[in-house]
Amino acid sequence: MSYPRIRPRRLRRTPALRRLVAETRLDPAELILPMFVREGLTEPRPISSLPGVVQHSRDSLRKAAAEAVQAGVGGLMLFGVPAERDATGSGGIDPAGILNTAIRDVVAEVGDATVVMSDLCLDEFTSHGHCGLLTPAGDVENDATLRAYAEMALAQATAGVHVVGPSGMMDGQVAAVREALDVAGYTDVSILAYAAKYASAFYGPFREAVESALDGDRRTYQQDPANLRESLREVALDVAEGADMVMVKPALPYLDVLAAVRAAVDVPVAAYQVSGEYAMVEAAAANGWIDRERVMLETLTSIRRAGAQMILTYWAVEAADLLRRTG
Repeated sequence: MSYPRIRPRRLRRTPALRRLVAETRLDPAELILPMFVREGLTEPRPISSLPGVVQHSRDSLRKAAAEAVQAGVGGLMLFGVPAERDATGSGGIDPAGILNTAIRDVVAEVGDATVVMSDLCLDEFTSHGHCGLLTPAGDVENDATLRAYAEMALAQATAGVHVVGPSGMMDGQVAAVREALDVAGYTDVSILAYAAKYASAFYGPFREAVESALDGDRRTYQQDPANLRESLREVALDVAEGADMVMVKPALPYLDVLAAVRAAVDVPVAAYQVSGEYAMVEAAAANGWIDRERVMLETLTSIRRAGAQMILTYWAVEAADLLRRTG
């Protein structure tokens, strides 16, 4: 019997060979750690649906930011959780608000050793939980929201942020933010646009993390999970409006979208491994059903393989440490 001379299995024989021929590599510098800071806390508060993730106090946020830098993580994405909310989300614009204060704290702690990013959206700050200002009928008013985003961007830039992340999926949000930053002289502040953000069921634990007041859903402005071509239109618009980077959110259920976006644009592409993705793995691992560390790296590798060169993940620090240990 004749056997084939070409045997791909030869290149899988040892860990060293597998490392040598790997087509996709993860690096700690490609990982971005989402971080929550809660106004009024004196110590970290665990988030029950996100095991291992906390709402930080200002002090613990600074310490955790320094630890992330030490681990080699490429960026930090900050989310603020205010003690009080109002209909216009004014706490997100207030220079003394928790998010802008946290930006100043973290920039003072880590400087340019990593990239300090901030979520640019009103949902954490509004009493109704929506990402924008509402009309008397309860609909999100696009253009009034853009004006609020412009103010919020200026507040974050003044606080020292390196990258703003407009995430509300309002039409024209990137153009409004870019114009406001440029006119005010913040031309060096980059924009990571949440360009393809779906109305997903995977955001549940995040809602606990930010103590969301949302009653209802965001399907009128976040994307329908059934649509892919729509994402490409959204991404093209954001790039045309001045986005320096674009993001797909969530990640794992939308790897096809991620791959299509990567093929369509020449700006850096990010993906957000969202709270529900993280929580599913943690829950399965806690029950002994899966190998937690292997699944962690496998999911991140799949996101990288699909085209993301930056990944927001709650495992950023742990994954960075694990990558260094395993080579």
